[in-house]
Amino acid sequence: MAAPSRPRKPNSESNGKSRKTAKRSVKPTTKPEKYARGTRSYTMSHIRGKDTSIEVAVRSYLFRRGLRFRKNDKRYPGHPDMVLPKYHTIVFINGCFWHAHKDCPKYSMPKSNVEFWTAKLTRNRERDARQHAELEAAGWRVIVVWECELGKATREERLARLYEQIMGDASMG
Repeated sequence: MAAPSRPRKPNSESNGKSRKTAKRSVKPTTKPEKYARGTRSYTMSHIRGKDTSIEVAVRSYLFRRGLRFRKNDKRYPGHPDMVLPKYHTIVFINGCFWHAHKDCPKYSMPKSNVEFWTAKLTRNRERDARQHAELEAAGWRVIVVWECELGKATREERLARLYEQIMGDASMG
């Protein structure tokens, strides 16, 4: 016995209705908030502190060049992004916003809650300076790589310069 056949749905073109004739909504002319209420906090909470894309790019470049390092070592002030014990060098890879990079186009003070952000970013900058001074007093060479230096146009040049900074003093010592 054959299975009963199902009734066929009529094709939208055969109904005389076309998908192209559907009305489109008109966008409002006023600029809406960038984030809905409560979304900004959620978004900011998901920004990572380690293994960011710029850190991974720097680490893979140095690893390909034969350098070995420890990452995010908690034994040192500031939990450096990379510690190269053989060269007695510590590398920090800083985001321009979070570390308040002066005169950088990627750093701008947020327009809302200015008092909070000014205090927070100033504390970050002061903490960085204090940690770098501690490391240098302990005999480490501290190198800071900024996010803006790792743009597509300047990335290869900055990574080559970083390699030279690490290796240059190693050949002298």
